[in-house]
Amino acid sequence: MRLPRRAVALALLLAVGGVAPSFAQTPATTTRPVLAPQEMEAFLLMAPIVGNKGALKGVTGARRVTLSDGRLTHDAQVQDVDIAKVFFDVGPKNSEINFKDTYRYNIAAYRLAVLLGLDNVPMSVLRTVDGKPAAVTWWIDDVAMEEGDRQKMKPVPVGPNPSRTAGYIHILRVFDELIQNRDRNAGNFLWTKDWTMWLVDHTRAFRLGTDLLKPQLLQRCERTLCDRMRSLTAEGLAEAMDTSLTRQEIAALLARRDDIVKLFDDKIARSSEAAVLYTQPH
Repeated sequence: MRLPRRAVALALLLAVGGVAPSFAQTPATTTRPVLAPQEMEAFLLMAPIVGNKGALKGVTGARRVTLSDGRLTHDAQVQDVDIAKVFFDVGPKNSEINFKDTYRYNIAAYRLAVLLGLDNVPMSVLRTVDGKPAAVTWWIDDVAMEEGDRQKMKPVPVGPNPSRTAGYIHILRVFDELIQNRDRNAGNFLWTKDWTMWLVDHTRAFRLGTDLLKPQLLQRCERTLCDRMRSLTAEGLAEAMDTSLTRQEIAALLARRDDIVKLFDDKIARSSEAAVLYTQPH
């Protein structure tokens, strides 16, 4: 079976760009292969679903399934929520106009992460499951805790490299402002046993608002992330996103990008580049 043209194009982008997330595998009795990005994408797109582990917590109906192609067996998240409302009322502080909660944004978040040089957003592909379009997302193995669990510990652990842990927090804040994520909570970013932060569940991101939600939290920016943000273009995003984002959503993202870059440029002008930009330790 041949991969769809969109899948091949994204695989080439991953291969040429050198962005290869190092997903840890669940311990097993046999050694599992380390997948190249294009192999992982092919697996998520075509491997048969051989098991259903049931619904996950949350309100979007996401479920955990097991995929197997006879060579590799691995779990994935299937999310097919696709809700749009002119007005969404969940209380005076959380009401929203032009509300959307859609699987498309999981796919868009992954594709944007690739463009930005980030390797801590799990691969998510568009696939039809049970007759419905859905985001099928690689299941993160070796999870040690959710952020909510970490915050409950006293003192709050920061891992063997506190600078690396702090760097992930800065990346999270910049990424969430860029995609205007209105649903980042302590349950949808995870820490694996090697103290890598994984950003998951983006179905309520990519809003049309152009104002930054919490600019006061943008204190520092990872150097490659900053450079890649500067290089984003409407044409490049449209090609990478395909049907995952609309033109309006891309335009809003770029408007927020402009404000984020200006914010950091102003900080650099007031202090120094070394005080604002940093390179994330591996």
